[in-house]
Amino acid sequence: MTRLLLASASAAAFVAFGGPAAAQATVTVDGSSTVFPISEAFAEEFQAQTGNRVTVGLSGTGGGFEKFCRGELDVTGASRPIRTGEMEACAANGIEYIELPVAMDGLAVVVHPENTWAECMSVAELKTIWEPAAQGVITNWNQVREGFPDAPLRLFGAGTDSGTYDYFTFAINGVEHESRGDYTATEDDNVTVQGVSSDVNALGFLGLAYYEENADKLKTVAIQQEDGSCVSPSVETAGNGTYQPLSRPLFVYINAASLDRPEVQAYVDFMMTPENGVTLVQEVGYVPLPAEAFDLGRAKVAERRTGTYFEGGSKVGVSIEDLLASEQ
Repeated sequence: MTRLLLASASAAAFVAFGGPAAAQATVTVDGSSTVFPISEAFAEEFQAQTGNRVTVGLSGTGGGFEKFCRGELDVTGASRPIRTGEMEACAANGIEYIELPVAMDGLAVVVHPENTWAECMSVAELKTIWEPAAQGVITNWNQVREGFPDAPLRLFGAGTDSGTYDYFTFAINGVEHESRGDYTATEDDNVTVQGVSSDVNALGFLGLAYYEENADKLKTVAIQQEDGSCVSPSVETAGNGTYQPLSRPLFVYINAASLDRPEVQAYVDFMMTPENGVTLVQEVGYVPLPAEAFDLGRAKVAERRTGTYFEGGSKVGVSIEDLLASEQ
């Protein structure tokens, strides 16, 4: 998963693949920092086979949709479904899009390896920490649960332009894009890794693949389920739906008009070929969808079926079966 290291670049950065000779055939990709390793893997392999140039930006899910709906991108990655406001922005600019799920992911709640008390936490306890009313009020671990130590609570997490932030706030607080603001917010997951790994009293959240890349520096907090059991995040639990409510799908959105350009059509076909999609998604540490999902996605592209399966925002409890249904 060494590709993840490149995602520590600033949100304005991009990686370009392909040589100058291919400059006339460029595919422009941007969006989610979580989806970035997947986009990068597709871009590297595609340009190696075709010579076409692919640029991969790192603007975050929200920033990616802003560019996408202005017609500046061929493809944008997203760690949540497109929002109603973004749908309206695309419509206002005549941008039609094809929504393609590419992977499942989990959000990991992480603490310092020497944290001995936060082994398993409930959604209610996490809400106590992260809800807007907690700002300036919930500042000590002993305010979260009786028996937790009298120690300052220091928080790290995704920035407000991130789809990871949107999904986490929806799953934990019940309202997308609403949380306390007095935490270290960043579009660079490595800031969260460094902050939590250097402070025994810290807690943060980030994508599962980034945790796995840094498992020697961090420890995950299991999430208490409705039946009282505690489930830790893993590729297995994110894929089989037992890690709730912090499992989520990842997407790419295709500008339908861009498919008239042969290099974009070829790039999307490459992504949606099962042997490419399953292999590359798994290689960078995410849960690949079954081959059937990629076949269905390719058919969806061929038929130019535009729009979204979702209702303008994040949804908790989406399963692989739901994603397959969305492709029909």
